[in-house]
Amino acid sequence: MKDDSFSHSSRRRVLQAAAVFGTLGAPGVLRFARAQSKRIVVRDDGGIYTKAYGAVYYRPFTAKTGIEVVGVQANAEPIAQIKSMVDTKSYTWDMAKISQPAILLLTTQGKVYLEKHGLEGDPVVRTIPAHYMSAYGVPTNIYSTVLAYRTDAFKGRKAPNSWADFWNAKDFPGRRSLRKHPFDTLEESAMASGTPTSQLYPLNLDKAFANLDAVKPKVDVWWNSGAQVEQMLKSGEVDMVATWVSRPQSAMADGAPVAIVWNQNLWGVDNWSILAGTPNADACREFAKFASDPQRMASLVEYFPAGVTQPDAFKYIKADIAKNCPTHPDNIRNGVQINAKYWLDNQAAVTEKFNAWILT
Repeated sequence: MKDDSFSHSSRRRVLQAAAVFGTLGAPGVLRFARAQSKRIVVRDDGGIYTKAYGAVYYRPFTAKTGIEVVGVQANAEPIAQIKSMVDTKSYTWDMAKISQPAILLLTTQGKVYLEKHGLEGDPVVRTIPAHYMSAYGVPTNIYSTVLAYRTDAFKGRKAPNSWADFWNAKDFPGRRSLRKHPFDTLEESAMASGTPTSQLYPLNLDKAFANLDAVKPKVDVWWNSGAQVEQMLKSGEVDMVATWVSRPQSAMADGAPVAIVWNQNLWGVDNWSILAGTPNADACREFAKFASDPQRMASLVEYFPAGVTQPDAFKYIKADIAKNCPTHPDNIRNGVQINAKYWLDNQAAVTEKFNAWILT
């Protein structure tokens, strides 16, 4: 997403700073200009997230503090970008919305690329459940991977309600789609083979791949992007798909006949994380506290059924909307948390194995 928020006045300040410091492109000049303009840049997921965050978080925070917040879209897990910014001390962003696996990759592999937020004792932040929390990220959203299906494809017959049903093409015929990536896909295969959620990790790879062998001939589309999933659900190209919940939710909002199965959902945590060394770290901490207010967080559901991380946020969310939120008690209870440490330790080897398997 193009960042058009860098105003003419901001550009003038950069040019003025360049005249003083000598080189327009120098990181120090950009940091100076940003500090003078009281501005923080936050990486988010783009699309509906940028729109919702702008209305609920960014603009209200600016109105309260005078600190401008600019949301910019980037890769789903912008590990390399964050490392480059910190290594070169050239901060295009000050803070990023990233997952727990990303936090581990940025803080446990030698050099630490994120700042500890130190907000565990803050009166607002401390009410976020401890099992969501990280020293390097303030939890802001729970994302889920679910089974979604077209209701018109199952009109008059039983619809799928588990990963075992997805694997069972005899009793649940229809066009199927799985993610072309080991993340989530192997967990789904393991649960489809009968592995209880409580025993999911460490993954039994032999069992999971054997079960993938069984379903492979029945998979019509191996998807690569969320946009692809949303389009397939809207067009009816597939009858059922394993996907991030935001995509069927978006399709449903646009009128597509789609339903979500929360049973055996896989969930993870997105966090506000501060890049190590940014000169605007304190402003980022203030923003994270501001965005953690339960009532403010609840306002996100005006845009999408958010995975709010504050339990008290549900006091301000209508019941018919709350039931579609990943952190609704029923939905969390029926799911299993993605084991970020498992994937940190095994990502390279398992990805190599999966990529070889998909080609056979």
